[in-house]
Amino acid sequence: MRENSYTSSSKRRKTVKNNDILCLLKILLVIIIVIPIFNHYGKIYKDAADKNIINAFTKQRFDDFYALKENSLDMVFVGSSHSYCTFDPEIIDTGLNLSSFQMGTPLQHPDTTFYELKEIYKTQHPKYVVMELYWDVLDDKFDLKQANSFFEVLKSEDIKTEYIKNVFPLSDKIKYALLPIRYQQDYFAYEGNEMEKELEEKYGVSKKQTEKQVGEEYYRSKGYVYSNQLMVSTEYDTTNQFRNFDGNNFEINKTQKKYIDNIIKLCSDEGSKLIFVTAPIANVSMDYIKNYDKVHNTLAALAAENGIPYIDYNTENEKRHLLTNEKFRDDAHMNHSGVEIIDWDFIKWFTENVL
Repeated sequence: MRENSYTSSSKRRKTVKNNDILCLLKILLVIIIVIPIFNHYGKIYKDAADKNIINAFTKQRFDDFYALKENSLDMVFVGSSHSYCTFDPEIIDTGLNLSSFQMGTPLQHPDTTFYELKEIYKTQHPKYVVMELYWDVLDDKFDLKQANSFFEVLKSEDIKTEYIKNVFPLSDKIKYALLPIRYQQDYFAYEGNEMEKELEEKYGVSKKQTEKQVGEEYYRSKGYVYSNQLMVSTEYDTTNQFRNFDGNNFEINKTQKKYIDNIIKLCSDEGSKLIFVTAPIANVSMDYIKNYDKVHNTLAALAAENGIPYIDYNTENEKRHLLTNEKFRDDAHMNHSGVEIIDWDFIKWFTENVL
């Protein structure tokens, strides 16, 4: 009995050992074959992302920022595209007699704003930080695309490492490590545009049959993106992104609220005066929104609780009729004719309420 027991145990050990070897061989096969393929497509996807004009604007913005003389800024603007499509530092500097810079990035969430400010404070100590509050980025726990937009232009590896460690959910840490997943949105958007161009060039037809936007948009200076474009007709109705938005459903996500609190403390510690602003969306977009007062009251209360000056240009526009739909490049962002109106109004408000 003992001999048979010993023989059986030995066979089991050999079977387990063989299974372990087989498992290791499979892992090795993945490393040899799958990972190089993943890296190959990851490079293709990243190349497509590099051709994205918005990403190019962001790179120019940060290149210009990093070229600034240390401690040469009095004011910085932070936030999403609503920031860099609203505040033109050349107008602000003329009206307030100071030196400002636009540091908004696409879809920038407060978690990114916090780490961007940490990067800014390494070389600049502005007296004023103007933070644009756009509700659509405040109710998200996390967004990988906007974080990666920041990482693509960020120089400091320590800031990047800290951000990933403290902010990224585990699943997004994995997605970020896999390049094809990290850049897939940029890649498919790029391929879609290229396919549409080819159809138009060869056959004179558009894949989407969308209305072409007249005018131009380009990065101009000090982080600002200039545009003289007008909204296309569909954004007045069928493609307007705000058609189903109800302010009663709005709530600031706990993670983003935490980073707003961190921003408030950071600015205070660095001796900067923090100002909150909500940029205007198109008049027609506001007409679609239900219960915007809930959004406004939530943000106004946040500002009041922390003693932060705040102006909401959606409510101001409704009260004072500052803008028309022709002052917008799309359903959510102004063109330069609208920027001129809002920036000079902001200068007046800032002089009366902040200085």
